[in-house]
Amino acid sequence: MESLIYLRLRYRVEVRPDSIIKLSDIAQIIAPENDLAALKNLPVYQVTKKDKSSAVIDIMEVINVITKKYGEVDIQTIGPTQTIIEIIYKKKKVSIPFFLVIWILLFIGSALAIMNFHEDVSMRIVHQKIYRMITGHEVSKPLILQIPYSIGLGLGMIIFFNHIFKKRFNEEPSPLEVEIFNYQQDVDHYVALNENKESIKRLDDD
Repeated sequence: MESLIYLRLRYRVEVRPDSIIKLSDIAQIIAPENDLAALKNLPVYQVTKKDKSSAVIDIMEVINVITKKYGEVDIQTIGPTQTIIEIIYKKKKVSIPFFLVIWILLFIGSALAIMNFHEDVSMRIVHQKIYRMITGHEVSKPLILQIPYSIGLGLGMIIFFNHIFKKRFNEEPSPLEVEIFNYQQDVDHYVALNENKESIKRLDDD
């Protein structure tokens, strides 16, 4: 094979335990038609128990595999230089009673947090003052303000997070999704750097 090959590694790939990862699983490939099928089916990595939950495949490892198989070839790489392999294990089913206990604890915790916040900022006193300013009367429980405020608070949270159960209102990501994405980016960056350190350490030991 003396053809020009273009490779673009995928950023993240999900696989099952003990999978054999082929080149087509982790990269987009442009090559002559007669070489393309063989390249796509070229084994690149074997997932083992040592990998635990993730592994990193570097572009240099990919090039090494190709050159060992086909000798010296012209390889042009585009895009990411590493692919993060996320190993997906079979999820254990969560029992309904356990789920309900967790849901109730979270509900009570969030309710207490909101109540404590309102107590800290004296929201009840604020509502009383607003009611007195509008009507000229004093009441201890201005429900005409408190009930709409409570409903609006719940609706505002739903709109803010752009979710009600699994239903989305629009395609715009919610702030929570953005934060999760940023967190995942940081985790991926750490995994890639840590894998490089481990590779250097292994080379030094050898």
